[in-house]
Order: sequence, then structure tokens, then C-alpha cells
Amino acid sequence: VQLVESGGGLVQPGGSLRLSCAASGFTFSWYVMRWYRQAPGKERELVAGISYDGGITNYADSVKGRFTISRDNAKAAMYLQMNSLKPEDTAVYYCVVDRGTYYGESWGQGTQVTVSS
Repeated sequence: VQLVESGGGLVQPGGSLRLSCAASGFTFSWYVMRWYRQAPGKERELVAGISYDGGITNYADSVKGRFTISRDNAKAAMYLQMNSLKPEDTAVYYCVVDRGTYYGESWGQGTQVTVSS
């Protein structure tokens, strides 16, 4: 299993970024995918999740209405469109696949998002 995040960077408050996650090594279209984030000194936080077919999504209250999760099963890719970014969104963002009880979760290496003026 390989998950590679990209698209992070430095952005001003109110700006936008689009994160991407390229997946390989498993049947992408079978599994729930999630974005997590972790800021320095804080606990890891579930940001958003998406069902295997993209039909069901869920979001942390802190990002609802600002972030949009999506996936393209033909490309084995997942995305996180982040708008109206705030300094408190600063964190390392991780792409995660949940392959159930037997295989568990697999994580990417993360991509840094910094929101600062």
C-alpha cells in the first residue's frame, strides 16, 4: 500500500489549497478513505471521510462548509479542497485508507499546510 499526499504549502488566511492523495498497491475503489491532520502539540484530528463510491461524506465540525472531500476511483486518487483557510488549519495533513479489521489503516507520509500572513 502506498499513499502519497501533495498540494500542501503556505497560504494566507482566507486562501485556498487543494490536497491530493495518490493511492497504489490496493483496490482503491473498495475502501473508505479519510483525511486526518495533526498540528504541533495537538492530538490527531479526523478532518473528513468519504465512502468507497463517494456517495457519503462526513466532516469535522471545525471544517464543515469550508472543506470538500472527493475521490476519483478511475485515477485512484482522493482530494481535499480547502477554502477560507484559517491559521488554526495549520497542520500536517494525512491521507488514510481503512481496509477494515484485518488490514487496518494505512497512512501516507503527510503534507504540511501552513496558514499564515
